Amino acid sequence: MQSSPKPGLETVRRFEGTVSVITGASRGIGLAIAQRLVDEGGSVVITGRKQDSLDAAVAQLGDAAVGIAGRADDAEHRADVFAHVTQNHGRLDHLVNNAGINPVYGPIVDVDAAAARKILEVNVIAGLEWTRAAVTGGLSKSVVNLASVAGLGASPGIAFYGISKAAVINMTMQLAFELAPAIRVNAVAPAVIKTDFARALYEGREAEASAAYPLARLGETADVAGPVAFLLSDDAAWITGHTLPIDGGAGIRPFL
Repeated sequence: MQSSPKPGLETVRRFEGTVSVITGASRGIGLAIAQRLVDEGGSVVITGRKQDSLDAAVAQLGDAAVGIAGRADDAEHRADVFAHVTQNHGRLDHLVNNAGINPVYGPIVDVDAAAARKILEVNVIAGLEWTRAAVTGGLSKSVVNLASVAGLGASPGIAFYGISKAAVINMTMQLAFELAPAIRVNAVAPAVIKTDFARALYEGREAEASAAYPLARLGETADVAGPVAFLLSDDAAWITGHTLPIDGGAGIRPFL
């Protein structure tokens, strides 16, 4: 269940007339981002691996949304998405690279090489390819990449996921430099958000997990959707190449 728009949000129309592609948006953070953009007047094309999950998401989002199923690291799927955008919208304003995987837990020295390659393929290389295809397809305004606080420091148990997200953070800076001034590129780095994807990090121990944050709770999907919408919008017109931590204050905890 996605959070309802905050009071007064219905008066904000920053995405009126715009078209955004959001990968990995059949549920969780991606769906919350799509909902926020639709609530602010935008049209969205969302992707995910399963058509039935996308259909449910589109039913929630309404007529401003279309779902196209496929794997994030599949070139033919990317081509289908941007062909749809060209044929049905004739414009592309924003891209959100949200799709990601973390199929392994445990010490980094135990990570299978094939799993490590797959994580990089989906979390890093696919994001680059989506951005490249979007630029070729006429992307005109902005990109936001979903990184993670795991990419900002040591992340025991999900270390290789953290490595992939550190790469996303650096890739964000490189793309921002190369695509300026026409296109802005930023990233967000959430801490633990209450989604199915992160369930293993808090299930059965939510109070203990929440104690790590000065704001005394885990994040909700809306806590990410709002900052992403800001970074995509013209309100962030002079911001590019940055990664915004969304961490409930965890980054300011004292060492002593």
